[in-house]
Amino acid sequence: MKIIFEHVFRINKNIKIFFNYVLGPLLGVWLFYSLYQQVKAQPHLQESLELIKQAPLGEEAWKFWLVIILSFVNWGLEAKKWQILMKPLQPLNYFVAFKGVLAGITLSLNTPNRIGEYGGRVLYVNDGNKLKSVSLSIAGSICQLTITILMGCGGLIFLLITQSENETPIMGLSMFWVKVLLSLSAFTTLILLLFLFRLSWIIKIFEKVPRFSKYVQYISVLDEFTPNLLLRLLFLSLLRYLVFVIQYIFLLQVLQVEINWQQGFWLITILYLVMTIVPSFAIADLGIRGKFSTELLSLYSANTIGILGTTFGIWFINLFIPALAGSYFIIRKRFFKERT
Repeated sequence: MKIIFEHVFRINKNIKIFFNYVLGPLLGVWLFYSLYQQVKAQPHLQESLELIKQAPLGEEAWKFWLVIILSFVNWGLEAKKWQILMKPLQPLNYFVAFKGVLAGITLSLNTPNRIGEYGGRVLYVNDGNKLKSVSLSIAGSICQLTITILMGCGGLIFLLITQSENETPIMGLSMFWVKVLLSLSAFTTLILLLFLFRLSWIIKIFEKVPRFSKYVQYISVLDEFTPNLLLRLLFLSLLRYLVFVIQYIFLLQVLQVEINWQQGFWLITILYLVMTIVPSFAIADLGIRGKFSTELLSLYSANTIGILGTTFGIWFINLFIPALAGSYFIIRKRFFKERT
């Protein structure tokens, strides 16, 4: 028995060495290469980079630096949400929650529809809680999605009020289809709110369906969500959303895209709504983001390079830089705990 135990331990030690010194560096190389390829794919990359290079030194440089600071606020709020979400299952200190969020950003940029985000976050969750924490992460994402769609409804209403029925279709959509999109978005918002405030129903449904009953243990933690907790999560999601929009507007102004606050605010809400709807390799798909942003913002500004520069800048500041930090944490993270 002793010989078998020593043999198993030796194998386990070899596996740890493989993960820490072989797979870890390979993963790091792949992550950095993937991020590099995404930057290269940016349309009008050189023009956008030139605009961004000038941004820190111009008359409105303070707005550029404020956008940088707001990126920390953005992900800081998300880390706070994650910490709150995990409290019923496994309390995390704020720094650990922040590292999990950054790791999630890194993996989300390399997976369709950001599904890798969950894998990044669970790296900092105990083994017995990993699957349960995925349901918590999904609940947090639904809170953010609800705010995104709700604010997008406001943007679509603004578009219907300010644009004539006979004007050129926007993003290939006539005003009729904009109304259809508004109706569907409003209905989806109501469904999501009902889902959030009736999470216990989901658990009961799983319990009654034999095929799903074995998964109840992984989602039962959702029963801990009180209305007050959900309202708190929705409020933090709203704050994050407002940070997104303010960043976008400030960077548009820095790159000399002439658009007032009201126009910019509501058009950006539509942009985020569309990016949520369109399936892609996450929000990091620069080609799609660039296309939609120019279609929308060109309604009020002809500065296409400034619009594309803003699109790239927001992606670079809000996703690329945090993803680099997340790559570092993923590489540092040991896949197996050291033997004590």
